[in-house]
Amino acid sequence: MTTVTTCCVVGGGPAGMVLGYLLARAGIAVTVLEKHGGFLRDFRGDTIHPSTAQLMDELGLGTAFGRLPIRTVDTVHLVTDDGTYAIADFSRIPGPHRLGFLPQWDFLNFLTEQAERYPGFDLRMRAEAVDVVRHGTRIAGVLVRDTDGELSELHADLIVAADGRDSTIRAAVDLPIVEHGAPIDVLWFRVSKHDDDPESAFGRLTRGHFMVMIDRGDYWQAGYLIVKGEHEHLRAEGIDEFRRRVADVAPFLSDRLDEISSWDDAPLLSVQVNRLRRWWRPGLLCIGDAAHAMSPVAGVGINLAVQDAVAAARILAGPLRTGRVSPWHLARVQVRRTLPTAVTQRVQRLAQDRVISPVIHGEAGGRTPLVIRALDRVPALRTVPAFAIGHGVLPEHVP
Repeated sequence: MTTVTTCCVVGGGPAGMVLGYLLARAGIAVTVLEKHGGFLRDFRGDTIHPSTAQLMDELGLGTAFGRLPIRTVDTVHLVTDDGTYAIADFSRIPGPHRLGFLPQWDFLNFLTEQAERYPGFDLRMRAEAVDVVRHGTRIAGVLVRDTDGELSELHADLIVAADGRDSTIRAAVDLPIVEHGAPIDVLWFRVSKHDDDPESAFGRLTRGHFMVMIDRGDYWQAGYLIVKGEHEHLRAEGIDEFRRRVADVAPFLSDRLDEISSWDDAPLLSVQVNRLRRWWRPGLLCIGDAAHAMSPVAGVGINLAVQDAVAAARILAGPLRTGRVSPWHLARVQVRRTLPTAVTQRVQRLAQDRVISPVIHGEAGGRTPLVIRALDRVPALRTVPAFAIGHGVLPEHVP
């Protein structure tokens, strides 16, 4: 069976759903393929950046969006052996919005509800794109597998790969990729939150340990950073050793670490930092992590993905409406988004190499890094990381 649409978006994450919504709003027939049966999956990025909240305002969705259970943060703190340091102040950046945290499934469900108001929007759950369909040198569609294993073809004027860092579609067309490497991996887990716990802090570090903590109301979502390739060694030492490490960096969690009962409760995120040399082929465009895998440092990957989607919608809506999407239009999206991607990845790599890696290797001494102490002592300096995290380089706006 073969079906036809104007644009097929592969992947129902933040990039894919934002792009699907914007194109449907522009009157374009768009089909979003999501291989899972729902959005409810733990340990997904939950950051709502001020630029994303501003985007909702520009779309006229600000009031409805504000009713979602978003936990906002004015100041981000880092806890070290020396004390607690303020490192980013979101109350100082322009605009009414602050850094927020919202379960990603709530964000994606919200976008789905808004997009379904438009007749051209079609979200297909449990539909996995497993290969591309070619007409000569042009990508003309995707091969889709349903839950019964049946295959069908979906043809479109444009295929957008928004299916993440392990993109099936990107692999199918063999786009060249530049690997920058990463010295870290992350183990994600959750533990319950008690009323007498310390105030939320973005990160905790001590010699040999670095952990990120996100306050999710009744529990903590935490990421424990390890040296790249250390996972198998840590597993061999046993789950008790991992619990001990967590207790070393966050002693107040010691009374509840038995909630991490096995390694299934602490899945591994293998950190990648890479970028495609070319984000497109005729008939195909990659955005988000499919085009550039970001480090989890500062949690800006979602922001980059959403900004990619907004830029793509602005540049491609007109050509899609007329049926004249050319390689030149696709290249324009890459040109627009390359600078913010490259700058952000460079900053992430510097943070990984000069701050995080020495700490988790046990090479850094007990003294807090100079840059962190400077941010705490000079409040005006905290505006810089807050704006970089909240809006990024070259923020996009609604078409």
